[in-house]
Amino acid sequence: MDQHIAEAIGRPDLIRLDDRLVCLRFETMKVVSALAAVRHLLDTGVVRPGDTLLDSSSGIYAYALALACHRHGMRCHIVGSTTVDRTLCAQLAVFGATLERMEPCDDLKLDQKRRVERIHEILAEHPEYHWMRQYHDDIHYLGYRAVAERIRPAVGGGGLTLVGGVGSGASTGALARYLREDRADVELVGVQPFGSVTFGAGHVADPEIIIAGIGSSIPFGNVSHASYDTLHWISFDAALSGSVDLLRRHAVFAGLSTGAGYLAARWERARAPERTVLFIAADTGHRYVDSVYARHHEAAPFDSLIPRQVTNRAELALPWSRMDWNRALGEVPPYA
Repeated sequence: MDQHIAEAIGRPDLIRLDDRLVCLRFETMKVVSALAAVRHLLDTGVVRPGDTLLDSSSGIYAYALALACHRHGMRCHIVGSTTVDRTLCAQLAVFGATLERMEPCDDLKLDQKRRVERIHEILAEHPEYHWMRQYHDDIHYLGYRAVAERIRPAVGGGGLTLVGGVGSGASTGALARYLREDRADVELVGVQPFGSVTFGAGHVADPEIIIAGIGSSIPFGNVSHASYDTLHWISFDAALSGSVDLLRRHAVFAGLSTGAGYLAARWERARAPERTVLFIAADTGHRYVDSVYARHHEAAPFDSLIPRQVTNRAELALPWSRMDWNRALGEVPPYA
């Protein structure tokens, strides 16, 4: 029996969509990394019960960290973007977490930069606070070992292709690391939005949005570039079509990053039918009812979407590009 709701929320479902396509579905994925990170900090004496944990978030990690703090008797301080919705604001308030919402900003790079600047201001005022650094600290890998152990017996032997948003790198990068410990034939496919700097697509703008959770307009420090075999860059419009098709075809109601991952996974599944392809659904679709699902009539026919195969990042183009990364080191970004 679970001892706290966070443990139940962090446990994913494995859903077989066809003989070689599997969805790893979370209610809120980052609870996995936040719980394990906080537990490790307590076990190693870096923090103590009652201390304040601090970080920046566009929404999902704020909820995850607040739950982990509630579970372990910690205080929580979040510097949030305007994408933190009313439902989450209310939950954080009841939890007793402190939420500072930044002023509205149309420039996502500036929004992330301002949030990090505010973090430094808070640390100057409260040096006793512990900055979790979800974008930079490998401590957020730890929670995914248990998820990898759940995946192993479910998917069986043979080649496995893991598909998911890169984000901070702590989900796809961690799962690949742990799965590769005892099976060599694990390929990792990262999904990015256009405009994200993590794999060098900052020069290609998506007129809609950088998809929350899988891209970055500032460098992230815990992305293991050399873990990835293939990269897909997917636009908002293409991801919308993926989300709508996933719900229509398989009744899986998930977020926009999941729609992008599903699109990439279906393509990789068709290219290598002998391999099992598992894609990550990081959260539910509730945040995207108005921005995605209410616009379902705008979705392009799913089977009409085909990626542009590129050999270098100068060739990247909307709505969808695919590149063999071949576990290249890339330009590892410095810490922010």
